[in-house]
Amino acid sequence: MSEAVFEFPLKEKVRNYLRVEQLLGQLKSTAKSDSVPLQMVFFEQLFELLDLIERLDLRSDMSKDLDAHEKNLVYWSQHPKIDSAALDQALKTIVNLKQKLKTDRRFGSALKEDKLLSAIRQRFAIPGGSCSFDLPNLHFWLQQPAETRQHEIGQWLDTLSLLDDTIAVSLSFIRERGQFKTVTADNGFYQGAAEDKNELIRIKCRVDEGYYPTLSGNKYRYALRFLWFSPAQGQNAAVESNIQFKLAAC
Repeated sequence: MSEAVFEFPLKEKVRNYLRVEQLLGQLKSTAKSDSVPLQMVFFEQLFELLDLIERLDLRSDMSKDLDAHEKNLVYWSQHPKIDSAALDQALKTIVNLKQKLKTDRRFGSALKEDKLLSAIRQRFAIPGGSCSFDLPNLHFWLQQPAETRQHEIGQWLDTLSLLDDTIAVSLSFIRERGQFKTVTADNGFYQGAAEDKNELIRIKCRVDEGYYPTLSGNKYRYALRFLWFSPAQGQNAAVESNIQFKLAAC
């Protein structure tokens, strides 16, 4: 049986976190390759990430989250059966990230000041704008030895390490709040009420039977509908049979 986890945010903050997490993951994947076409994709993803984080007030949301996580860890430390070593390590990580958020520069500011990146960024907003006749400087860089390119890519990614670490910690705390439980969608439909703390709905279901979940709603109520995957027909038909799946409200 083949299963996949689908995640649906109930709050705008978590929606932004998930988008940043995905772009960071794509960046790290393409950064490992010496392939010129994949490194072109790296630049596309990098500029897309910069566009996103420039529009968001991530630092404020993250600071509030880390404050809340620290308070929770201090509260849990009083529990007699808690793993003290693991809790101390988690608390140390939180405190370290909080301090860095207070002192480090704005996310992406170092990349905006990089001469090569600033020289080529605008062209990537144009469809097909990264051709060699548009960006001869980039295509010169792409012909440099792989070690040179990988070194510079590593330096660019290092400037995003605080963002990467904080996003990872924040989403980890959110995901760990919910435990998967088996529920049934009657005729492919399931409706639930969200609690105040719920920020993310996680769905684990089979992907070998031709259907996938969609979610609509907000931080108070949400509705899940399972649809048949039928792109050839140009429409998404609703599943009209009962479906068992696993749900975690985080």
